Amino acid sequence: MLVLGIVFLLYYCRPERTYIEDPQATLHFSLDTVYFDTVFTTIGTTTKSFIIYNPHERFIKIGKILLAGGSNSVFRINVDGVSGSEFENFEIAPNDSMYVFVEATLNPNESPDILRIQDSITFSVNGNIQDIDLVAWGQNVHLYRDSVIDYSATWSADKPYLIIGGILVDTLQTLSIEEGVRIYMHRDAGIFIKGTLEMLGTVDNPVVVRGDRLESFYDDIPGQWFGIYFAPGSMNNLIDHADILNGTFGLWADSVVNHDQPVLTISNTEINRMGYDGILGRGTTITAYNTVIGDCGNSCIELLYEGSYEFTHCTFANYWNDGYSNRKTPAVYLANYYAYEDSLGEVILETRNIDKADFLNCIIFGNRANELVISKSEEGKLNYIFDRCITRFDEEKFNYYADPAFIGIINNADPKFDSLHVSYELDSLSPAIDRGLADYAEHPYDKDKKEDSRLSDKAPDLGAYERILK
Repeated sequence: MLVLGIVFLLYYCRPERTYIEDPQATLHFSLDTVYFDTVFTTIGTTTKSFIIYNPHERFIKIGKILLAGGSNSVFRINVDGVSGSEFENFEIAPNDSMYVFVEATLNPNESPDILRIQDSITFSVNGNIQDIDLVAWGQNVHLYRDSVIDYSATWSADKPYLIIGGILVDTLQTLSIEEGVRIYMHRDAGIFIKGTLEMLGTVDNPVVVRGDRLESFYDDIPGQWFGIYFAPGSMNNLIDHADILNGTFGLWADSVVNHDQPVLTISNTEINRMGYDGILGRGTTITAYNTVIGDCGNSCIELLYEGSYEFTHCTFANYWNDGYSNRKTPAVYLANYYAYEDSLGEVILETRNIDKADFLNCIIFGNRANELVISKSEEGKLNYIFDRCITRFDEEKFNYYADPAFIGIINNADPKFDSLHVSYELDSLSPAIDRGLADYAEHPYDKDKKEDSRLSDKAPDLGAYERILK
């Protein structure tokens, strides 16, 4: 009777096991993606793992854990010591955790291209679904993960390049990228330049830099990787015949002005679908021609603080999709100051001189009423010229007729692009045809982005493309 009494007391006095049922209660994970480096087909990967945490003060029940690809997936998982592809009713105690192990074996393939294999593990908790991505690359690639390039190097087009985290080209070193090289950037990855970058593509074999999500759904999605950043001290960077797509920033140059050593020269290049700026220049020198900058969540071109800039035969066309965000900024923005808040929350303006900001035979247009804004602090210089350009801005707010720096402007005339969001070539009815100044089409500007002559008809067209009548 004594033993039975003790058992009775222990059973009925045991604290009740309570479960959290709040739909907002979620699991925490030690990572959000399990990815495998270069994976050779038929050879299994090493085993990777992640941890599931219950951060709550009550038990949490995972109704279902599912490997999305099921038994046909190239991935295999083990949950808390049990192998399989589908699991039900796992419990995790308060502030406790559980391991999940993952490995993969890829099937043979003959594809010459990078092959990204992806699956996911889903977790159903209180009616909500959370997931962990599983990613493997099924081709030999040159893999760089948080790498410092402290030597001068040349990348050739024998295999694609995959960058995870980022690469840093160190001071006094040069990274030369040959024609046809394809660079795939993992989420939030960046290319950081302290030395010198040379992207030397051709019209038939451009250098391509884009996100590593290869499904067609992601072709038009911005913000898939960070961007290319040129740190103070970086000099003599060259980008020719490159396609830079789907990042947050296309190019960000943040260097001290030095007119004897230009920071960045861009030619025959497309920068498109950027979550923020196509080109951000702060206190730097940039020369660009035959360059197209398309849809950006902020500005195609944002030039701040100080510097020297020249854009010849460029197309800035911002038709940003408001489904991503509500763009309130113009396609081209110039300001000879930089604004920031100090520790007390007061706005501080640091003013310096923009010695030169020339836009020659260019197109500046988009889907907003004002696609060109010039903001000048009287404490510094802001020298600019817009000569033979199509522009879009409200003439009631800005009387450009009284500004001698605006010459031969065609304002608020739709340039009639042949294709929006892609290449921005000119339609046969475009007002940009034959409206350029021939003086700005002399060598090296005598050929357009496709290497067609600008001097074979009446006059050069505005923008990066010459309309060739056939």
